[in-house]
Formats: sequence, C-alpha cells, structure tokens
Amino acid sequence: MIVYFSGAIAGGRDFLETYKKMVHFLLNGGHSVPTEHIIADDVLGRESQLTAAQIYQRDIDWLEGADAVIAEISHPSLGVGYEICYALMKKKPILVLYREGIFASRMIIGNQDPLLRIFAYKSETEWQKMINSFIQDYRSL
Repeated sequence: MIVYFSGAIAGGRDFLETYKKMVHFLLNGGHSVPTEHIIADDVLGRESQLTAAQIYQRDIDWLEGADAVIAEISHPSLGVGYEICYALMKKKPILVLYREGIFASRMIIGNQDPLLRIFAYKSETEWQKMINSFIQDYRSL
C-alpha cells in the first residue's frame, strides 16, 4: 500500500520522534511511504534545495498516487491541514492521529466525512493498533 504520511515540518518539529516511529512502523509493515523524507533531521535543509512550486507539485503528485493518507496533527500545520483537505477532495481514505490532551483543530476533528477516521492516542501501542485497523479496513474495501 502507498501511504502518504503527513506531519508538521516548517511549523515545528516537536513530534519528530513520533513521526519517525510511525513511518518506520509503516515501512516495516511493507508499505511504501513517499513522504519518508519528513522524518530526516535535516529535512528543512533538503527542502531548501527546491522551490515552493516544486515542493507543491511533488507533494500533490505523491498525494494523487497514494492509496491512503495518515496524518499526525499533534503540532498544528497549515500544510498538513491542506493535505488532509486535498485528500478528502480526491476521495482518499485518511487516518488522522493526535496525542490525547492536545487541542487539535476543530475543523479537522469535527469533520464527519466517512473517509476520515480520527483517533486521539495515549500510547505507541494505541496508534499502532489504529494504523493496523485502518489499513485492514482499507484492504477489505
């Protein structure tokens, strides 16, 4: 399965270790993650080599080619919100995860779209179970 993983980059890297664990969990499960670069410690330096237009087109192409989107929204990000909205418009299944207790965007967690699954997690075990359930449900469609 091709999974577009989304998490804050320019807006803040507070949850980088969680992003790393999530991406590695997906890769270890045999999935392709075209956005794997976001877990690199030097991602901002790498991204500075590209224009905004190049990054936009690359990411749109990856979204178009993805089977599903998994977004970690514990740290607010305009880009992540845009990616979620774009994926919904393209009828992609989306799993949104955020750490329980975080004040997450009401525009995202209040959305009742049936393609959008939202989960507040307390532990790594919880988000792992949710990702596995999401992928299993997607495969049974």
